[in-house]
Amino acid sequence: MRYLPHTPHDISLMLERCGASSLDDLYSDVDPQLRFSGDYDLPEAMSETELRRFFKGLSGKNQPMTCFAGAGFYDHYTPAAVDSILSRSEFLTAYTPYQPEISQGTLQYIFEYQTMMARLTGMEVSNASMYDGATATAEAMLMAVSNARRKRRVLIAATVNPAVAAVVNTYAHWQGIAVEVIPEHNGVAMKEQLEAMMEAGDVAGVIVQTPNYYGILEDYGGWSDICHRHKALLIMNSPASALGVIRTPGEWGADIACGDAQSLGMPLNFGGPYLGYICTGKSLIRKMPGRIVGATTDEAGKRVFVLTLQAREQHIRREKATSNICSNQGLMALHTAVYLSLMGPEGLRRVNELGADGLRRLAEGLESTGVMTLQYPGQPVLNEALFKVADGYSPQMILDTCKAKGILAGVPVGEDGLLVAVTEKQSPEDIELYISTVKALKR
Repeated sequence: MRYLPHTPHDISLMLERCGASSLDDLYSDVDPQLRFSGDYDLPEAMSETELRRFFKGLSGKNQPMTCFAGAGFYDHYTPAAVDSILSRSEFLTAYTPYQPEISQGTLQYIFEYQTMMARLTGMEVSNASMYDGATATAEAMLMAVSNARRKRRVLIAATVNPAVAAVVNTYAHWQGIAVEVIPEHNGVAMKEQLEAMMEAGDVAGVIVQTPNYYGILEDYGGWSDICHRHKALLIMNSPASALGVIRTPGEWGADIACGDAQSLGMPLNFGGPYLGYICTGKSLIRKMPGRIVGATTDEAGKRVFVLTLQAREQHIRREKATSNICSNQGLMALHTAVYLSLMGPEGLRRVNELGADGLRRLAEGLESTGVMTLQYPGQPVLNEALFKVADGYSPQMILDTCKAKGILAGVPVGEDGLLVAVTEKQSPEDIELYISTVKALKR
């Protein structure tokens, strides 16, 4: 069978090579309580028609909802041309870039991806690429520690997405790195606390986020000066789409830009696959995990692409590799390159303008209900904001009521907070339905 290729003879030879007498012997180190011993609950074989009918029935159980949830992952539109271009053979089948003579499609889109991400973040170089924004941020932390050599402390703003912070802490724990939190006030990280914590010394890097977890556009003026005065790196996490309209990490003086590129038209798709990015300056290029593709000319003088630098790969000895995550996430890098090339600067700006306008209308409507109010009024936001649910109500009550109307109302934060995001996909009618549904709760 295609998916079960090993014959009994193949298995016997492999067991002999491993020094095991049977498959049970091979897995003897696994606790019996953790091993499945029953029969697989698999249906009988089906014809193609029956199989299509079966899966259509399963998909029919899904409840389509209008998504106002964000918290790092956003429901953006994917232009139809993206999937069409992704399926072209010169991109889809040219996977491994080790042999440039047969991998020009892969090498070209990685090169274009790197170019566009570097411009989007205001940095000099981009890698290609990471699993997601959380692991990219953790890898950026490791870059800072490696660059600082003997320093083993990293500071992270309390306004960084908790899911990202959790991954950073996991990486840090097993590397012997101490992670300390910069407190927040009124939804933004406290600059005066940063200065005090830096004075204690031994800080390799500082991690911040813009827009932050609450959707607020924090003012990071002077942060890079403080970090550099203490020989530390400033790491800035951002959802990639927002960088089309806000001040870039490069403009803030950040040393490393990182985050998730999912907002560049990648479907939510039950959690992935997504794409993490890291961009930095040339001085840190050899500390950066991933691949770097460059452009050159061949013997005939034609423009070609080559794998210039690979700082972490499966064929590098483990102790020599910058990182041991070996997936290139190539298809998602291609998706990003195609999306950005189709949208261009004006398209990306328009997407953000629609989200910002939609959030403004939604916030005004929800404030008028008396049920939900902005948690941090007066703070600048883009397309996402934290709302406080009034006494006598709860975030879960809002979620349940809106769910009955086909609306995913947001992400609960604490006991009385609801984080709500708006993109170009939520129509004025969707926004009005959200407002009227909440208003109907008013006692």
